[in-house]
Amino acid sequence: MPNQRSYLEKPADIGAHIVKTVKEIDRQRPNFPGEHLMVFAAGAYLLTTAGRRRSMIGRLATSLIGSTLIARAASGTGGIAKVAKVLDKRRF
Repeated sequence: MPNQRSYLEKPADIGAHIVKTVKEIDRQRPNFPGEHLMVFAAGAYLLTTAGRRRSMIGRLATSLIGSTLIARAASGTGGIAKVAKVLDKRRF
């Protein structure tokens, strides 16, 4: 079976498939009220506490997770970006 490609030959294919699957599941589920605000608060908390970590790896990991959570809060359905658009329309 030399013509068949397995996932073991291309690890990047597995990663891309997993990311695509997770995004699709996330897109289909309903939002709950305040979800993005809570995610933003968690990300901001992690960013503010990142400097208190002892190791450089701990600081980097905490900063990465915190900034990822903030980016997640700002995007997606019902995210902060959507709220900002609604508020911008309400200005006179």
